[in-house]
Amino acid sequence: MLSVKAKRDELLGPLSAVGGIIERRHTLPILSNVLLEKAGDALSFLATDIEIQILARGTAKAQGDGTGVTVGARKLMDILRALPDGSEVSLQQQEKRLVVKAGKSRFTLQTLPPEDFPRLAKPSGEVAKFKLAQKALRRTLALVQYAMAQQDIRYYLNGLLMVVEDGELRAVATDGHRLAFASLKLEAKLPRQEVIIPRKTVLELSKLLADSDEEVSIELSANQACFAFGSVELVSKLVDGKFPDYTRVIPAQHKNRLQLEREPLRQALLRAAILSNEKFRGVRWVLAEGSLKIVSSNAEQEEANEELDVKYSGDALDIGFNVNYLLDVLNNVPGAAIDCAFGDSSSSALITYPSEKDFKYVVMPMRI
Repeated sequence: MLSVKAKRDELLGPLSAVGGIIERRHTLPILSNVLLEKAGDALSFLATDIEIQILARGTAKAQGDGTGVTVGARKLMDILRALPDGSEVSLQQQEKRLVVKAGKSRFTLQTLPPEDFPRLAKPSGEVAKFKLAQKALRRTLALVQYAMAQQDIRYYLNGLLMVVEDGELRAVATDGHRLAFASLKLEAKLPRQEVIIPRKTVLELSKLLADSDEEVSIELSANQACFAFGSVELVSKLVDGKFPDYTRVIPAQHKNRLQLEREPLRQALLRAAILSNEKFRGVRWVLAEGSLKIVSSNAEQEEANEELDVKYSGDALDIGFNVNYLLDVLNNVPGAAIDCAFGDSSSSALITYPSEKDFKYVVMPMRI
């Protein structure tokens, strides 16, 4: 029988780390539970939604025979959050119940058998193993993850492509209308590995990674990705599918080039977006020598006009974009200046940053 005595935060920290993947309603009741187990003499927390599994090792001391107990994760989390800071909490397994005590508060929670708790199988095939600083991986994910599709019928777009090749890690995301690419040098030469990590995994990983130089150990196999850092281990199944060939999407020959300051452009786009069509969200970029005009209009025949003085001496162009796709890259990728490269009004545009040498963003034009 499991028995634990600890400070509230010693329990709440690791429970919060694993609780993000737990859905409120499940066809399998045990998936709403967290598995509490004795690991050595400490307490560990394990949660899964069948696709992702997160293990967090706490500092709370545990006693018992090692069989563990599963209990409703949300209820336990809500109870701990509602207790005063610094509370001494005890967890005591009693037959098919878990009793939570703090001061004069007492809660009795239902449990389910730990042997029924599903666990992800070990990876198969060749595994690419490497380590990075947590902040490096977190930053690489942040550069591209906003371009992932959300609920596309092309399920392989609802995730992020990770490629290990030629001594670097490449991260690519696209929803079919825009594509974000970032790369990161690796210290080790590794076997080529290409995986699609599900959207939910990417978002959860971004929340859990710290902005620190502490390492994250990464293992990529044919059917699984594993990220271990601090006291957390996140294991995820992969999206099974063929990701589009991103190398063919990124234009290399565009001759019309434009340099401009990121923040004035972002502010101009935010203002123009107010009067853009609510459904299509289109804005026109009208380029002439030394000038960029941003024009939007809507079904009520209202119109916004913004003009920026820019370094441009290419062809006169009138090209339409979804304003949200432009704002996404400007909001998520820091830097003082950006470079834009254009073909003609029906070609995709390439956005790069002088300060981000390993980043590229491609956005498709739209008819307005």
